[in-house]
Amino acid sequence: MYNKQVKMPQSIIWRRFANKGYSAFASLGREIRIGVLSVSTLAVAANAQAGEDQGREQSVIPEETKDEKEMDAVTVTGTMAPLTTLQSARIVTVLNRTDIERAGVQSVNDLLKLASGVDVRQRGGFGIQTDISIDGGIFDQITLLLNGVNISNPHTGHLAADFPVSVSDIERIEILEGAASRVYGGQSFGGAINIVTRKGEKNSAEFSAEGGSFGTFTADARGELVTGRLRNSISGGGGRSDGGTANSGWKKGQVFYSGAWESYTINLSWQAGMSKKAYGANTFYSAAYPDQYERNERYLISVAAETKGKVHLAPQVYWNRTYDNFELVHGEKFGENFHQADVYGIKVGGYVNWLACKTAIATEARQEGILSTSLGKDLDEQQYKKVRGESETYYTRQDDRTTVSFNLEHNILLSRWTISAGVMASMTTSVDHKFRFYPGIDIAYHPATDWKLFLSYNKGFRLPSFTELYYKSPTHEGNKGLKSEENRSLQLGAQYSRKGISATARAFYHRGNRMIDWVMYNADDTYHSAAFNLDNLGAQARLRMELPEMAGKDTWVRSIDLSYTYIHQERHDDTEIFKSNYAMEYLRHKLTANINHRIFSKLEATWSVRWQDRMGGYIVYGDTYTDPNTGYLRATSTGEFKEYSPYATLDLKIQWTDKHYDLYVKGTNITGHKYYDLGSIRQPGIWVMAGARYRL
Repeated sequence: MYNKQVKMPQSIIWRRFANKGYSAFASLGREIRIGVLSVSTLAVAANAQAGEDQGREQSVIPEETKDEKEMDAVTVTGTMAPLTTLQSARIVTVLNRTDIERAGVQSVNDLLKLASGVDVRQRGGFGIQTDISIDGGIFDQITLLLNGVNISNPHTGHLAADFPVSVSDIERIEILEGAASRVYGGQSFGGAINIVTRKGEKNSAEFSAEGGSFGTFTADARGELVTGRLRNSISGGGGRSDGGTANSGWKKGQVFYSGAWESYTINLSWQAGMSKKAYGANTFYSAAYPDQYERNERYLISVAAETKGKVHLAPQVYWNRTYDNFELVHGEKFGENFHQADVYGIKVGGYVNWLACKTAIATEARQEGILSTSLGKDLDEQQYKKVRGESETYYTRQDDRTTVSFNLEHNILLSRWTISAGVMASMTTSVDHKFRFYPGIDIAYHPATDWKLFLSYNKGFRLPSFTELYYKSPTHEGNKGLKSEENRSLQLGAQYSRKGISATARAFYHRGNRMIDWVMYNADDTYHSAAFNLDNLGAQARLRMELPEMAGKDTWVRSIDLSYTYIHQERHDDTEIFKSNYAMEYLRHKLTANINHRIFSKLEATWSVRWQDRMGGYIVYGDTYTDPNTGYLRATSTGEFKEYSPYATLDLKIQWTDKHYDLYVKGTNITGHKYYDLGSIRQPGIWVMAGARYRL
């Protein structure tokens, strides 16, 4: 926070880097001069004098300047070999720790709303039911990573955002827009989002709690234990709420642990997490049944290592499991289904520096499988497996697939140019056991010190989720014949950056082949899983100003962040549809504005405005009745299609910050505006929370 006079930036001089499994995202937020390079950053000093820094010690950063220097010099590049800001050819949106502390948000998913290129569609508060997409895509088309570990869910992207961490656990969020399959694998069809958790350098503890509207209460605690070369972080929390709309009450809990150990020859890191929640699903999949309910559990674990020397190797092993129980009618077996999805993966990467070049190579094997009462291929009766916690319910269906990929990338680093070219070869057992190639190239040119021009072309792909392939219910029907989506992504733009101010403008064009969506062909139809070609083009601009850094002293207004995204899509298909449920319901316009200012002493306020205009619409449902065929409550469709209306929300957080504690009040949608953003569910009005955080 900007409670002290801003001092001139200083550099950190590193001679050794701590290992991180999330190598491509590990170097954000510091101006760095690099000595012995590690695989965790693969970064190169712009003047190619990294070798001169060997043996120097790390300089001291004044505590009061750390936040101001976030994003100053090093950022994520979206390549296998992340480069310094001056060299990188890909632009990444970063929400740093200061942004997180200032924001008046309730969940990790709410934080992502601050990025104009990200579409966050919620059916209730606190991110309990959330779909996340980038640049007009859908929720299944991005890779979600936790500290660089892929936690994407092959069952359905609806559950991918069940993070086992709370807002207080997060150090930063990094958002890579555009196809990135050659770097992060097949699901990086439209981009990637990486959640980086906090890792302290000394023993500490922190406790927080908040409560407010709709009977909402949450609490969490986290601690850091540092012993010699060993670091440990553990956190846990939970909460409950009656929900801000009908049938949206919830309760949840999560635990997360991460550790790291460093020596002169090898670094080790590991993490484990668990989340559990139950909630009223509020017509999540269809407004025809208003009393849906869902329970989810997620478990994940990963271990990574990094060797040191001239050639760096970075192996990584991970596993995650998701349990899901969906009730179409709460408390009834009608329409109920159970799922258990497992993902196992092993990845080995490495790189080498030579002359003005960096060459990186990696290989990964990822196995995805599901046991289900409704998804997959029929099992023989002797192969049935009992559903955990159920006495008479068995998994009767199963499917799995293994993807093997090889990645190669070469980077040419010149004084004004960066050229990064690479290719991924990928084979999936569920397709045809043939390798397919997904190339990409990124080019950056620096006409002046403060300017960068960039151009990139990348090709990506995505496998259909098990839900898209197999799901069948009274309202939905999957399609076993779906094939992989493919995306060709072209981006160009410019970036300006100097002390306290940064501006970015970019334009993009995505050509999507066999894009998957759930569609209705007439007003009385069910949703069908179908595919079509889709052109997606757009433009984005962002301006960020840190006024104390610009002025060289504390100012009343601390920061201003403005961003705008425009998207236009065109579907190529001869078959007319009545309604698209996801792909064509994109944000045509999204404008965000965030202003942080001091009130007096240690009291400050952050105002966040978000205006958006969504394409598509929803079917209006009328009164409920008892279905004579099932005996259960069902809503009546009027057949009327109503387009979404543009809307704006205003959020406010007022916070008092002291050395050992924070006190705050935050309000979401403080104007109480009622709006529709997903289906026929009217979103809640004002949601007020008050809380405190105490640090030891």
